[in-house]
Amino acid sequence: MAESPGPRLHADGRKRCSWCSDDPLYIHYHDREWGVALHSDRLLFEMLCLEGAQAGLSWLTVLRKRAAYRDAFDQFDARRMAGYGAAQRARLLRCRGIIRNRLKVDAFIANARAYLAVLEREGSFDRYVWQFTGGRSVRRRPLRQDAILVSSPASEAMSRQLKRDGFRFVGPTICYAFMQAVGIVDEHQRYCWISRTSPQTSRTARAQFPQQRG
Repeated sequence: MAESPGPRLHADGRKRCSWCSDDPLYIHYHDREWGVALHSDRLLFEMLCLEGAQAGLSWLTVLRKRAAYRDAFDQFDARRMAGYGAAQRARLLRCRGIIRNRLKVDAFIANARAYLAVLEREGSFDRYVWQFTGGRSVRRRPLRQDAILVSSPASEAMSRQLKRDGFRFVGPTICYAFMQAVGIVDEHQRYCWISRTSPQTSRTARAQFPQQRG
């Protein structure tokens, strides 16, 4: 049985997580975004939608379409998205730049409405999604690719809460990928060059977090 891969050496002499291909877009995403704490309500909402769009596909496929998604969905302006009717849905299903899956398009619209309800109730989507780790980034340093988790008790709890609040395409695996993407979980492999640097700077100013609820 072949051994699960560890970090792979790239042409620039840096080792990166084994999932990171030589595609420049993927390298940039790995180095600059994946695992870096994100605290912008709008960007967190965008990333949750995009992780749902990934279901059944590769993340690189979605990453290549991210600019098109932003254009198609009004830069993920939730208030505009929540008001989309039949005409906007039809437009989106004709848009060649995004994944033209009716269930996923409808999920983005449902998620916008759920997101606005959370903001109304909680005051912050940032606190809402970070509550599942008490507002702290969980750091793991697996050596082999097969030791990178695909879900966790925290992602299962997040999934249950999101579903209760009306979000779609938010199973535990999607939620865990979301947590990794926005730095709720920092899971760069051991010996990846990012894992050896000092803790990464947040992509936005860090919020103050209340104690984890429940």
